[in-house]
Formats: sequence, C-alpha cells, structure tokens
Amino acid sequence: MSGTDAASHIGRPKALNRAQWRVVALASLGGSLEYYDFIIYGIFAQYIAKQFFPATDPYVSLILSFSVLALGFLARPIGGIVLSWIGDRYGRRPVFLGSLFATTAATILIGLLPSYESWGLAAPLLLIALRLVQGICLGGELPGALTYAVEAASERAGLACGIIILCVNVGVLVATLVNLAIQHVFAPADVAAYGWRIAFLLGGLIGCVSYLLRRTLEESPEFIRMHSVASNPAVELLRDHGRAVVTAAAVVAVVGGFNGMLYGFVPAYLVQSLHYSPALVAQAMTAALLVSSAGLFVTGWLGDRLPRHLVLRAGAIVLLLVLPIWTLIVSGSEHLVMLLGLLSLAFSISSGIWPSIVATIFPTRVRFSGIALSYNISVTLLSGFAPLAASMMIERSGILMAPAYYIAFCTLITLASTFVLPSFGRPTGASYRPRTA
Repeated sequence: MSGTDAASHIGRPKALNRAQWRVVALASLGGSLEYYDFIIYGIFAQYIAKQFFPATDPYVSLILSFSVLALGFLARPIGGIVLSWIGDRYGRRPVFLGSLFATTAATILIGLLPSYESWGLAAPLLLIALRLVQGICLGGELPGALTYAVEAASERAGLACGIIILCVNVGVLVATLVNLAIQHVFAPADVAAYGWRIAFLLGGLIGCVSYLLRRTLEESPEFIRMHSVASNPAVELLRDHGRAVVTAAAVVAVVGGFNGMLYGFVPAYLVQSLHYSPALVAQAMTAALLVSSAGLFVTGWLGDRLPRHLVLRAGAIVLLLVLPIWTLIVSGSEHLVMLLGLLSLAFSISSGIWPSIVATIFPTRVRFSGIALSYNISVTLLSGFAPLAASMMIERSGILMAPAYYIAFCTLITLASTFVLPSFGRPTGASYRPRTA
C-alpha cells in the first residue's frame, strides 16, 4: 500500500456492512455471558461463601469463595489451548457452539445447587467442578469472538473488536442491573437465602437464547479461504510467534488487573470493608458501566484512524489516576457513583483498543491460538487471583488501598508494552490489515 493509499484508507475506512454487523453481533453473545457470570459470582460472593463455605471468620469464608473463582480462572488456559487448537485446526464455529452450550448448562446448575447444609461436602465440590467447566469453556470464548470479528471485518478491526468488548460490557451491565433489581425487590435475608440463585438462573436463560441465535452463525470467511491449516497450531505459535505472545499478554495486563479487581472483588469489598450500602454500590457500578460503554465505542472507532499503540499508551497513563481516585473512595466519599464513573471512563480507553492490537498481530493460521494464549495468561495470573490477593492483603495488613495498587501495577505492565509493539515492524494502527498467512 502506497503512502497515498494508506492516507486515504486512514481517512475513509469502510463502514461495516449488514453481514459483518450480524457476524460481530452473534460472535459477541458468549463474551457477554462470560462476564455476566464472572460479575454475578463476585457480586454475590459473600452469600455464596455462607452457603457453601461456612466458617467462624467471615473473611476466611469469603477467601474460600474467591478461591473457587480463582480455580475457574486456572482452568482457562487449559480450555484456551484446547479450544483454540480445535478452532485453528477444524474451524471456529464448532468451538463457539460447544463452549456456549456447556457454559450455559453449568450456570444453570450453579443456580440450582443445594447448599453445604443440605449436601455437605458434595455441595462445595460440585460448585468447584461447575466453575472448572465454565473456566475451560470460557478460555476460548472471547478470543474466538475477537478472531471472528477481525476475520469478518478486517478493514474495520478496531471498530469490530470495540463492539465485541462493548457487548462484554453489556454483560457486566446486565449483571449489575440484575443485582440492583434483586437488592430492591428482596429483603437482605432473602437475597442471601435464594435471591443470588435467581441471578444465575437468569444467566442460564440468556445462555439458552444466545445458543439458539449462534447456531445460525457461519464459518469465518478467512478460515474458509485458507489453503492449508496449521497441523499443530500451539507448536507453530510458540515456535514462530513466541515474542508476539509475550507482548500481547502484556497488552492485556491492564484488562486482567482492572476487571479482576473492580468487578470481581470491589462490590463485596465496598460493602464489607468500606461499609457502603449494597444499593449504593449497585448504583455506582451501573453508572460506571453506562459511562464506560460510550468510551469503548469511541475508542474502537479511533482505533481505525490513529496508531493503536499510541491510543493504548494514552489510556494506560490516564488510568494511573486510580491512585488519587481510590484515596477518596477509601475515605468514605459520598460521591462514589461519580468516582467509579471516572475510573471506568479512564479504563475504557485501554479496554476498547487492546483487542484490535492483539488480534491483528497474529496470522490467520494461529490467530485463535495466539489470542487465546496471550489473553488467558494475563486473565489467569492477573484477574483470576485479584480478589484472592486483595482479600488476603486487607486481612493481614489492613491496606485498604490494595485494589488501587494492584490496578496500577497491571497498568504499568501494559504501558511498557506500548513501547515494544512498533518493533514488530507491522503497523498497529488504522492502515493495518490483519495478516492472512
């Protein structure tokens, strides 16, 4: 592409057509359910802890509950490796259908699972097993969605990937709205007894509808056009693209740290440790998601017009405002809604641009595997253990700023990656078209 052609492409990127919009929308359904389940578990962790991990010390009970969340994340790399191998070897569609079906079934069963009081040790063991099933299946869900988005709309990879993450945000928003409704309709004792189960059953219903819609999804056009597939995608990925995997994992670090902490730990932390009311926390989370959704869409749009690594760098720098913002939250500020809104808006810059960066540095032959491995490395290490790490830090040292320090640390990793991205010799900006070989 000549300089003139590149400039023309940057100024006038093609709009998504109707078929591309449909593919992107259907691909995003599983990611929405993934984050719905994750947020619901974090929101109701204190109630799940009491029913499945009874203990004299409430912090011990909560730590055990968050340990189950961490185990689910430990299964994600395994699921990501296996499912992405299938996706790169045999096609994206079979993975999409199978993983969504299993995830939906596990979500429904968690909502129906009897408590420790009724089933004894079998209850927490079954809860662990169901979370492991979800972790295995979801390890390939979002990477698969991003793969579909890039391959269906290569010239608008920034916008297409931004829409995928926006739909993930919708899943989080639905979870917070469900929490808000349950807290409003039921008394606190009823929420603890059975209200949290309703949230999981609603997630199962969403999954059933998503599965029926996704059955109409066709195979990725780029995958169909490939002349040959990788005989062993994982080996080829590590042999030929190991540096890209490490860099992509660093790009995703900010997402792992922020989502794991803010959405997996903070709702319970604000109530138990900082003594905000559950209703206020639900309102603050809802407002934050509404604000950040607009930021996600705008950032995805910018990703087709500006160098993406520079957009990510700016987002990481802005997100370091988490430290002064969290100081106000810890002080018991009455402006919790506004503070979480500002924090989520700052995060939306990084959250909206990382997918198109990661998805476009791997070729079609190993794209699913590349996204899955790099994404799951960061999510497992930085997101899955975030609630557990913060709980232990607060219990042992009383550092209430622990969530902010954790997010800032992950943000610095991503900031460092933005200086490495240009060295790949492939643009990470608007004029870039994904590699197909």
